[in-house]
Amino acid sequence: MQNKTPLYFDYAATTPVDNQVADRMMHYLTMAGDFGNPASVNHHFGRQAKAAVEAARRQVANSIGAKPAQIIWTSGATESCNLGLKGAARNLRQNGSHIIAAQTEHKAVLDVCHALEQEDFSVTYVKPTPSGLIDPSEFEEALRPDTILASIMHVNNETGVIQDIANIGQITKHRNIVLHVDAAQSVGKLPVAVEQLGADLLSICAHKAYGPKGIGALYVRDPSVLGKQALIHGGGHEWGLRAGTLPTHQIVGMGQAFKIAEEELTADELRISQLKQRLWTGLQTVPGTWLSGSFDKCVGGILNVGFEDVNCEDLMLELSDIALSSGAACSSFAQEPSHVLKAMGLSDDQIGSTVRFSFGRFTSTEEIDYVIEAVADAVKKLRK
Repeated sequence: MQNKTPLYFDYAATTPVDNQVADRMMHYLTMAGDFGNPASVNHHFGRQAKAAVEAARRQVANSIGAKPAQIIWTSGATESCNLGLKGAARNLRQNGSHIIAAQTEHKAVLDVCHALEQEDFSVTYVKPTPSGLIDPSEFEEALRPDTILASIMHVNNETGVIQDIANIGQITKHRNIVLHVDAAQSVGKLPVAVEQLGADLLSICAHKAYGPKGIGALYVRDPSVLGKQALIHGGGHEWGLRAGTLPTHQIVGMGQAFKIAEEELTADELRISQLKQRLWTGLQTVPGTWLSGSFDKCVGGILNVGFEDVNCEDLMLELSDIALSSGAACSSFAQEPSHVLKAMGLSDDQIGSTVRFSFGRFTSTEEIDYVIEAVADAVKKLRK
């Protein structure tokens, strides 16, 4: 079976921009709108742009329970992770050189940790349970007297598993350890409140929450954690830590996207969870199907499913009219098994049979039903 219009089931890689967000962004692009440089506050155009930037900063802060002054604009969650982790590690080095991260972190965190190891920092990578969860007691056992920093992601981008950040946050607070949280996949999928999580640093981006690509933010509880070491020099923007002309239209888009995500969270969460249940119930009718991760401790819009005796690349070719992923989009060019699933104990053969289904605000029940039928047909055909 072939669908006339390609279906999008790769929301975890990026979401489509909400029409309300796109409409709002347009006002800050052309001569008819407020296109000025927000740093040019000596004239009307710049002041209008700056006002829009600060309004968006408030929107983003409100959506995670932070103060506007605690939000630093970046180009995305990857830069936020780099700024937060490198800044905190280097600034706190006089207190110790040990860092903790989960084996299932995004490459934006793992690669930063590997880079810090080249600067003589020591990193302990905590192994998850087979369901992908980090046991807080295992995390605590990994702590050392010289531990200064920990990074645990809120929602995993491959499995959708939700970590118990609040519990881990209590541990780090008690030990005076800085906690960084990669929350790129969190906003719009579940409530995010920095105080409840106990996060000192929190990385977020717009394009996973129906906003534009190329814009993100880093929440910083206390500026003294990062010190004055800029990641990008030139211009002294954003506390002097992140230079560069602020992209007003993208920032406004992120603010609007996060405002909508906050307003629509309950309704979106319920509807998408129902779609997830419908999809998983349907896929389970296919013999030899398993779920990677936890169904219950998982966000609504991500399902990582394995099909026995089926190669995932062959399956995606067979389902060419459905946009799917065999792993993290950021590392899909690397022909190696998913480090997330490997850490959870899956064999290379099992990993090679898994596909990530991710969906969201614009996914319909009819699309879910089509995917169930199409997958069942494709798996049956490939097994022959």
